[in-house]
Amino acid sequence: MNREILKSMDADRIPIDRLVSLLQTFALKHSARALPDLLETADAQGATNRQFLLSVLETEVKGRNERRRKRNYSAAHFPPNVRPLEEFNPEELESGITQAQVDRLKELSWLDNGGNIVFAGPPGLGKTMVAVGLGLHAINCGYTVCFEKMVNLVKILDTAETERSAGFRLRNLKKAQLLIIDEIGYTPITRSQANRFFTFISDTYETSSIIFTTNKEIMDWAELMGDPVLTTAMLDRILHHANCYSFRGGSYRLKHPDVFS
Repeated sequence: MNREILKSMDADRIPIDRLVSLLQTFALKHSARALPDLLETADAQGATNRQFLLSVLETEVKGRNERRRKRNYSAAHFPPNVRPLEEFNPEELESGITQAQVDRLKELSWLDNGGNIVFAGPPGLGKTMVAVGLGLHAINCGYTVCFEKMVNLVKILDTAETERSAGFRLRNLKKAQLLIIDEIGYTPITRSQANRFFTFISDTYETSSIIFTTNKEIMDWAELMGDPVLTTAMLDRILHHANCYSFRGGSYRLKHPDVFS
């Protein structure tokens, strides 16, 4: 009998369970799970050994990336009802940001370069939607992201040394490649809280990118922090590599209640 046919028959006698077990031994769990389908597809398409090996490895990489994406999404602590950036229409604003600018932000070159973003303007204009949309896009591109409202971040900074969960969250915030700090200026903070916030910004300076959303103009942050000198030092760090957008217009929230529900 032809030698190639004999080799093919021997290969067919190798139990799939054995192959799955070997893949699992090398922690190739996603490929192991998909192996029966991969073998069936390879047989149907007459795939070569190299093509089959490539499909096995690509399946494993895809599975690991998706698992990492889900883990990063969970760790981000996004607010409920996250919407993709594509659902935001900047033309409905009077001014502040254009579609071309949104498209450039989606390229994430600012994130690769350690840049920051400030979205300022009255409530209801979609600042948080754009910030979270960029965060979601960054996660899908493989970056680590953390989201916190300013009021929650202040609590974390207040209790990080005494509460284990707060300390753990603070460490994750400092390690994230992208931070989103939402609603700066909506609630007052004390002088000591402002000092801790300044220290936090200093600790992440040029190691993480930060997106800020605020209802106050940048120059009004001194009133919020209660210390013009500290505020100037902090803004010097924030604005060193920053793009600032000042949203103006009617309430985006009222126009699209389904998006914010």
